[in-house]
Amino acid sequence: MADRSSQEPTGKTIRVLVVDDSALMRKLIPHILTQDPRIEVVATAMDGLFALKKIPEFHPDVITLDVDMPRMDGLTTLPHIVRDYQIPVLVVSSLTERGAQMTFKALEMGAVDFLTKPKDAISTHIGEIGEELIRKVKSIATVSRKKLKAAPLQSPPMVHEKRAVPLGPAATRVVAIGISTGGPNALSEILPQVPADFPAGMLIVQHMPEGFTEMFAARLNQISRVEVKQAQDGDLVLPGRVLIAPGNRHLKVKKLRLGTIAMLSHGAAVSGHRPSADVLFASVAEEYGAEGIGVIMTGMGEDGAEGIGCMKAVGSLTIAQNEKSSVIFGMPKAAIKRGYIDQVLPLNEIVPTLRSALAGPTVGQAGPSPAEAVHAREDAGKA
Repeated sequence: MADRSSQEPTGKTIRVLVVDDSALMRKLIPHILTQDPRIEVVATAMDGLFALKKIPEFHPDVITLDVDMPRMDGLTTLPHIVRDYQIPVLVVSSLTERGAQMTFKALEMGAVDFLTKPKDAISTHIGEIGEELIRKVKSIATVSRKKLKAAPLQSPPMVHEKRAVPLGPAATRVVAIGISTGGPNALSEILPQVPADFPAGMLIVQHMPEGFTEMFAARLNQISRVEVKQAQDGDLVLPGRVLIAPGNRHLKVKKLRLGTIAMLSHGAAVSGHRPSADVLFASVAEEYGAEGIGVIMTGMGEDGAEGIGCMKAVGSLTIAQNEKSSVIFGMPKAAIKRGYIDQVLPLNEIVPTLRSALAGPTVGQAGPSPAEAVHAREDAGKA
């Protein structure tokens, strides 16, 4: 039988293999996915051993994989899928601390993205993940198999000594990052490159559910020279400090007399997300003007495109990750197509470029009517 593992999905139908030890989830996930005419669930499997037997028979384009299963769990199965078949994997995990730990490990080992199960799958809450499940399956089906052939990213060693973040002075420059699918591995690669004496504050919107971002920030803090933490209301924006937006909360900044603080809100989703990169970028544009730097990175959808346009309008330097180094090129592509990006860079050039930019004068190019652009997009973010 011909091996299709290294090929891209060529037809209109996306073939999916659902792997979960729960009989209920093996019914519910296919029921949700097949509501989209472009998706066909070709098989289900109750554990990793069955899954590996069914891949050569059914040739799935995408695999949804539970990580916590008996006999052969998802973490044991995943390397075989990535190495032997180069099929993109969507991890479907439980919203627990153990589930979060296993999910982050799966992402390091080559899973493309993840989705959390509702706490009560029997209730109507299962419908809440339906749209997101379909969207993520369709998105990761487009991931180049060449990117999945690479060896899984190895976590950098823990940093045992780092500079203590001072209580002052406040950051006069700030870097805002918007990132989604592929973000955990990308951030794990670039944040360890940031030196302890980094002269700007850094704020990050990573699309991630509530309950995961605190653990994610803690993992990044272990491997970084700068302080990385989940943002809290009133946190000071300081040089050498990285604040990550909590799941389900928008992150903004506000300049006060004694310094700049982080502000969190439960406002309506913007561009389909909370937290939204559009909201963060627009806020930084308004508070920092040309002293801000915007970076839009790997991720599906268009969140962040209009917000980084706000930053471009007030003279901020704007950077997008290039297609080759992005897992999903949706977010950077949307901003590039709108003409909002000054530099398009591979992942490994982003931090060196930030350091060079922060060492000299602001280098962004102001567009027309910056004040009008900022306020119009800020109002749109609040809508």
